[in-house]
Amino acid sequence: MRIYVNGDQREVEPGTLAVTLDALGYGGRKIATAVNGRFVAATARSAMPVNEGDKIEVVAPMQGG
Repeated sequence: MRIYVNGDQREVEPGTLAVTLDALGYGGRKIATAVNGRFVAATARSAMPVNEGDKIEVVAPMQGG
């Protein structure tokens, strides 16, 4: 199924946000996520279905000074 991750089109298997993030290599990382503009807490990712055409944003914290 086709989704968009940080603006890039990707093909993934149907599943939850948690499964999709694992498949995309984000599993276990400290990240913030949003689906179609709505924040999804880490605790809710395993219950959040990913659907055809969804727009997923993944943001990782940055360090600097």
